[in-house]
Amino acid sequence: MTIFDGSNFSEWYERGQFSLGILDLDLALISDKPPEATDDNLSPSNRVCLEFLKSVEERFKRADKSLAGTLMAELTTMKYDGQKGIQQHILNMTEKTAKLKALGMGMDESFLVQFVLNSLPSQFAPFKIHYNTNSDQWNLNELTSKCIQEEVRLRQEGHNLALAVTHGVTKKKGKFKKGRNFPPKKSGPGEGSQNHDGKFTVSCYFCGKKGHVKKDCIKRKAWFEKRGINLSFVCYESNLAEVPSNTWWIDSGATTHVTNLMQGFLTTRKPKESEKFLYMGNRLKVEVVAVGTYRLLLETGHRMDLLNTFYVPSISRNLVSLSKLDATGYSVLFSSGQLSLMLNSVTIGSGILCDGLYKISLNHEFAQALITLHSNVGSKRGLINENSSILWHRRLGHISRERIERLVKEGILQNLDFTDFHVCVNCIKGKQTKHTKKGATRSNELLEIIHTDICGPLSIPCFTGEKYFITFIDDLSRYGYVYLMHEKSQAIDIFEMFITEVERQLDKKIKIVRSDQGGEYYGRYDESGQNPGPFAKFLEKHGIRAQYTMPGTPQQNGVAERRNRTLMEMVRSMMSYSSVPISLWGEALKTAMYILNRVPSKAVPKTPFELWTGRKPSLRHIHIWGCPAEARIYNPHEKKLDSRTVSGYFIGYPDKSKGYRFYCPNHSVRIVETGNARFLENGEISGSNEPRKVDIEEIRVDIPPPFLPQEIIVPQPVQQVEDNEQNNRDGSLPLENIAIENAVEPPQPAPLRRSQRERRPAITDDYVVYL
Repeated sequence: MTIFDGSNFSEWYERGQFSLGILDLDLALISDKPPEATDDNLSPSNRVCLEFLKSVEERFKRADKSLAGTLMAELTTMKYDGQKGIQQHILNMTEKTAKLKALGMGMDESFLVQFVLNSLPSQFAPFKIHYNTNSDQWNLNELTSKCIQEEVRLRQEGHNLALAVTHGVTKKKGKFKKGRNFPPKKSGPGEGSQNHDGKFTVSCYFCGKKGHVKKDCIKRKAWFEKRGINLSFVCYESNLAEVPSNTWWIDSGATTHVTNLMQGFLTTRKPKESEKFLYMGNRLKVEVVAVGTYRLLLETGHRMDLLNTFYVPSISRNLVSLSKLDATGYSVLFSSGQLSLMLNSVTIGSGILCDGLYKISLNHEFAQALITLHSNVGSKRGLINENSSILWHRRLGHISRERIERLVKEGILQNLDFTDFHVCVNCIKGKQTKHTKKGATRSNELLEIIHTDICGPLSIPCFTGEKYFITFIDDLSRYGYVYLMHEKSQAIDIFEMFITEVERQLDKKIKIVRSDQGGEYYGRYDESGQNPGPFAKFLEKHGIRAQYTMPGTPQQNGVAERRNRTLMEMVRSMMSYSSVPISLWGEALKTAMYILNRVPSKAVPKTPFELWTGRKPSLRHIHIWGCPAEARIYNPHEKKLDSRTVSGYFIGYPDKSKGYRFYCPNHSVRIVETGNARFLENGEISGSNEPRKVDIEEIRVDIPPPFLPQEIIVPQPVQQVEDNEQNNRDGSLPLENIAIENAVEPPQPAPLRRSQRERRPAITDDYVVYL
């Protein structure tokens, strides 16, 4: 609680009421006593407190009322000075209004709004005009928010004003030195004059009007604001005289070091936005080419580095700014036309007075080298911008821009200018890679896009002789089908079977088939264009659009390529754990696809099985592929003492029945299906579980070029087949003729790809299904 000192009664009274009210001890402070309470029945302590408070109020409340006139005068004469912000200024005025209201002088909010507007400086003149022309009345909160927005805008525009004032006038040793910014002169009296009463009247040196001085002139501030900080760097007009280019002069009027020599710079950089121009004494604006550190070799042998020196080829005299020397710790003594440069009270150089300026005495050989280099080497040619990002890009072996930015961020390189970091043709020539297409078109419904690819021939044939397999993957659900094949020419027959099944089951139509440009999908290509094969003709016949990859870009068919790779990796892993023959990789392949359809995928939010069928998959029947098992096979001739189970290995799930498939090497039928079995997944049968090497690789076949020479000789068939199709343009025979010829006489070696298809029965002799 505030301590009462006799002058703060209102604040002390309010805080006391608040504190006692929180403690529920303010009964004695209530002016209107409750009906049942009187002075007689109040406790003596409460009665004494009330009497004490009344005496204090009578003594000091009159003094607070005398403050009303003072508060009203302060409120009406307050001016915003821009130091603590417009919001704090309005809060101060609101506080004074509240004090007046506590003293019985209530004030309407509209009066306070008008007082706030009257207290704003001239920079808010457009803001006040907007208020006066607006028909809406603002309350105090609206006025505060709008004033804050206007203040932010004025501060953003007035940033250059503050810098211009800072650079234009410098204070040193208690005196002000006027910077030579040379604003335009205005007509009117330039000095103070006397009025008719004989009294001295102050006149502005800038606009010529009376009543204010130059530093308070509004027009001068607006002139500085219009030109910004670029007027900070100026040179005196006496510097325009022609002098030898290898001489350096001390100038007390220059605000920065200036030179017309490129030779001598240790480092350079591009000028900043505020350093692009230099203003001469004759009000001429010249361009600054570079800014850097220039090293002078004095007559005494001392090396003096001039920081932030401006390189201006058009200037006639090299100038050393006296104010810059003083800022870097140097001191200068002038005496009898002589100059002494001192650093830490030690004389390091000298100079002489010549043509009104002091010329620095340089090392003779250094000065001669400067004039020789200046005459023989172009200034542009000698410019090396150490802050150039493209320069460091080339120095560092054409590394990326991101790496250079990291070097700058970590302080290994100085701040670089990345505005010159353009496209590097040498990087394109040395680093160009294939462009990967991002965001491929995806389907919105099942069977809209089908991905397909053929893998093979594999190094080891399957148990039933197949060396190829083909996959079909739905784009939306990523549900897949896999089929084993003896030859690639079987692709069209398998696709017809696939399309019939899925379209009937889902009651939808396949719209797009995406594949590579293999001959089994695309056909052949010659000078006339595409000669579609059976697969392509089937798609055209049924209105299915084919999408082929570009040559050498298998990533365009990435869904099918990735699925085939995943399947082969799973096959190797599963067979490595088991001890079944390698020729059973076809069963492992089907099981791998069966599992992939029932586990989550990164490409879809749910499992492919759930998106394909609409119900969640069950994994309770899943067992380790290749694990030992005891299978009970149905045998109607089973005797009492016969074994009830057959030892075997689990190799998959039937396609069209509910059960399991087993490989039983010691049984009369090696591949059996049954639903009754016990799986020994924990190694209940003794044996080696060490991983083995599974060498199943795809054999790469060299594909001939798309254009075959016309001179290829193909042997004529012994037996002519009726209704042959028309021969191809390159003179090759139809696939059916070549197959017949192979059965009669082996053909001569030729680079053509021929079908090795063999006629086989639909069900092999060693395959038995027990019902």
